[in-house]
Amino acid sequence: MITSPYEKYRQSSVQTSTPGQLLLKLYDGAIRFIKAGMEGLKNQDIQLANLNLGKAQTIVSELMSTLDSSYEVSKGLSAMYEYVNYLLVEANIKRATEPAEEALGYLIELRETWAEAVKLVPSQEVL
Repeated sequence: MITSPYEKYRQSSVQTSTPGQLLLKLYDGAIRFIKAGMEGLKNQDIQLANLNLGKAQTIVSELMSTLDSSYEVSKGLSAMYEYVNYLLVEANIKRATEPAEEALGYLIELRETWAEAVKLVPSQEVL
């Protein structure tokens, strides 16, 4: 049972969002977790870095699993998501911010592209 007002708001927000809005929320979460992971790496808080980079990887894996392979663009996105996941693993293993920064850049760019697509296409047609 959800008792926190914040949790009730989050659940309601997800349930009432369009597919395009949900996609943008996934990107926002991955971006937020990468930034938190990078902060952990910079502060040598390996546990914090590992936790947040792992959460970002989970979101990227979810983005990859929801791709519709009947579209040609899905192949390119799948390859990009695989590479982003690789970069996040590298950042975590090497305890280096550079791979995470590269992954962050790709996700920010993809998020901006999807935000434009969501504006241009009626909500039921996105994804």
